[in-house]
Amino acid sequence: MLGLLDYIVWDPDLVAFRLSFITVRWYGLMWIIGLALAYFVVKRLYKEQQIKDELFDPLFIYCFFGILIGARLGHCIFYQPQDFLTSWQGIVEMLLPIRIGNDGSWLGRTFGFFVTGYAGLASHGGTLGLMIALWLYVRKTKLSIWTVLDNIAIATGTTACFIRLGNLMNSEIIGKITDVPWAFIFERVDMMPRHPGQLYEAIAYAILFGIMWYLHKRMPERIGTGWYFGFCLTYIFTFRFFIEYTKEIQEAFEASLPIDMGQILSIPFIILGVWCMIKAKKKASA
Repeated sequence: MLGLLDYIVWDPDLVAFRLSFITVRWYGLMWIIGLALAYFVVKRLYKEQQIKDELFDPLFIYCFFGILIGARLGHCIFYQPQDFLTSWQGIVEMLLPIRIGNDGSWLGRTFGFFVTGYAGLASHGGTLGLMIALWLYVRKTKLSIWTVLDNIAIATGTTACFIRLGNLMNSEIIGKITDVPWAFIFERVDMMPRHPGQLYEAIAYAILFGIMWYLHKRMPERIGTGWYFGFCLTYIFTFRFFIEYTKEIQEAFEASLPIDMGQILSIPFIILGVWCMIKAKKKASA
């Protein structure tokens, strides 16, 4: 057993930088970087496929709001319904990035609320929200749904990687206690060495992007079949299912479940991913 000084002690400042009265947190900054990278990746893919620029321009807006709304609602509904669905105050705090009360700030003292940002976003909800947003997008643009989904899937690893790095900066979604030499001590939580589950996922999603970029260069004809979308879902949520065994449960009610909520919500996405890959293969061989 290693001593506590042999582990990585982790307690970064939550704030990346301040501009006048605007505070930019690491978590929000990681979201912005991840979405920006995906934006440029998909823009390049559209250019490679000679899709008109005017069809690309609204895509980012659909994706941004789809992911944000889905991730927020997914967290509140599946992980903390007792906090957000049992009172009007909870519903307001679910929909708006504020907390009702007085935290000593000018806003709190004057108006009785203060800005917190969206503290609590779920990847499963974000994925579902993105799928709905893309369905609305293709209805407007008349592009093939499978072409759009495959292009987004190729870029997804970049955004997913930086979102998990944001979780790491927040010291949230922590792992179970361990004695592996790369364990983190999340001082904001306790002084026990734990698996850095967020870092495991970030690395896995960075690898996913590398794989997807390589495959799309080797097999461009599969874009538009749904194969890349299916591979992305299967990879992400299969990894998510098994990595949950190294992570602490996020809410107390999960302790009574045979598998945690993250694993339960991963299963339908894995099934959908496998179905998409099988469908794409049958279409290619027809």
